[in-house]
Amino acid sequence: MTGLASSRPGEAKVLPSVNARIPQPEATRESGLPTDEELQQQGARIGEVRFDERDLFDAEAHDEDTALSRLGNRLHITTRQSTIEDQLLFKSGDPYRPALLEESARILRDARYLRDAVIRPVAFHDGVVDVEVTTQDVWTFNPGISFGRKGGANTGGVEFEELNFLGTGTQMGIGFVRGVDRDSKYIKYRDRQLGSSWWDLGTTYSDNSDGRLAALTLDHPFYSLDSRWAGGVSLLDDQRTDSRYDLGEVVDQFATRQKHATIYWGHSGGLRNDWVRRVTAGFTVDDFAFGAVSDIAPTLLPADRRLAYPWVGVEWVEDAYFTARNRDQIEKTEDYSLGWRIRAQLGYAATALGSDRDAMIMSGSLSKGMSLSERQSLNLLFDTSARLEDGSVAGGVFSAGTRYYFRQSPRRTLVLDLSATAGANLDADQQILLGGDNGLRGYPLRYQAGEGRWLFTAEQRWFTNWYPFQLFNVGAAVFYDMGATWGRDPLGTPSLGLLRDVGFGLRLGSARSALGNVLHIDVAYPLDGDESVHKVQFLIETRKSF
Repeated sequence: MTGLASSRPGEAKVLPSVNARIPQPEATRESGLPTDEELQQQGARIGEVRFDERDLFDAEAHDEDTALSRLGNRLHITTRQSTIEDQLLFKSGDPYRPALLEESARILRDARYLRDAVIRPVAFHDGVVDVEVTTQDVWTFNPGISFGRKGGANTGGVEFEELNFLGTGTQMGIGFVRGVDRDSKYIKYRDRQLGSSWWDLGTTYSDNSDGRLAALTLDHPFYSLDSRWAGGVSLLDDQRTDSRYDLGEVVDQFATRQKHATIYWGHSGGLRNDWVRRVTAGFTVDDFAFGAVSDIAPTLLPADRRLAYPWVGVEWVEDAYFTARNRDQIEKTEDYSLGWRIRAQLGYAATALGSDRDAMIMSGSLSKGMSLSERQSLNLLFDTSARLEDGSVAGGVFSAGTRYYFRQSPRRTLVLDLSATAGANLDADQQILLGGDNGLRGYPLRYQAGEGRWLFTAEQRWFTNWYPFQLFNVGAAVFYDMGATWGRDPLGTPSLGLLRDVGFGLRLGSARSALGNVLHIDVAYPLDGDESVHKVQFLIETRKSF
């Protein structure tokens, strides 16, 4: 990437902001400070840890000192210092390790209630390094009505959600949502750091138009590269109606009752020579029961499936993280990896353990980022899950993808994306679909079904310096999508062959809000398809990236 401050493997690098109008924490180094290498050679320890918690708006900045900004600051509760401190991987008196400062900043930036976070040394005296932790809050209360549209279908709802209750990082929500598949009245709660620990507690209950859902998760993840253990338990009970689609229309429906439970424990030797290896083991129960919806018999009723199995997994992670701006976000610090991440998991379901069959349960994933030049990078991703029953694959899904970034200037980026998914002896409740809901923006959602699909997207992105009302960062894009399915879905029409669309869109980055990173407003024109496809598709949705 252009402007990388360093090329040392494992060290975070940052592209400087090109929009000085947007006040953000800066990772500048105080003049006269020894380098990180010199501080470590001298055996420096961390002294005072200073906290600079910035509110939504900077009251001292002339262009932010407005009646709206002052009201926003008064209504907003700033994140507590203790909430920030609980997520740091270091404390006063610890040996000075710059990698822990960088990783702590990444953890903080991952919190939805913070817009940005920078941790840097600010003073050195008597063998100790004083460190400053600078964070900036975003608006975290969702008080109203939501609306979206894609693939020709509208969604919306009324939600009351707080992502940073009283500045503690706790998430609470209650609301009514009208989605594509169902209407839901829900209540949810999540505390990512239960009792100032690394335990993550989450629970959801939803009363739906086609059933109900209850979920509970208590998880202690590998929260850092040097974490030594992990463990947790998750429970799910979900009653719903599932549909099979063809040309964007429901062609079959069946009732599903899913019960899931997992308990696991993991161990790691920590970070060694820029690599982490983790081993996990657990026990999982997946129980699927299928039936008719009301008195209507489904055309294709899936067979019940119960799998109870112990499993073991191993994961390798390479420490090669970088930061940039104007890549997948607008004027926000983005963390991404150019290293390897590999995971493999193997389990065995047996009738003696409560399963309805004997089967090997396999899953795995692999991702790798590569820097092709100062301006070009490439991401690769592979993912698979399947069962091996009686010597053959069942319920197999294999996915692969690659994404190419060409940074033409600080405000222009070309992105090329190619992905494919293939099924092998799919279960009747599985369906591989292609449409407006998964990247083919000019077509109805769930438009084509088959045994596999592929999709290519070319998108030219512009990141402007327009910052209306000090609330939104504005971007734009033009795009071209093309893809196709192959194979025959049991209830679907034959593949319509190559499907293409072109379009353009506006991007609004939520600089002050945690309720959605980027709002997409797109207009797409399909170039193929049957007569049921509208000549123009309008899409409005909130996504995590550009």
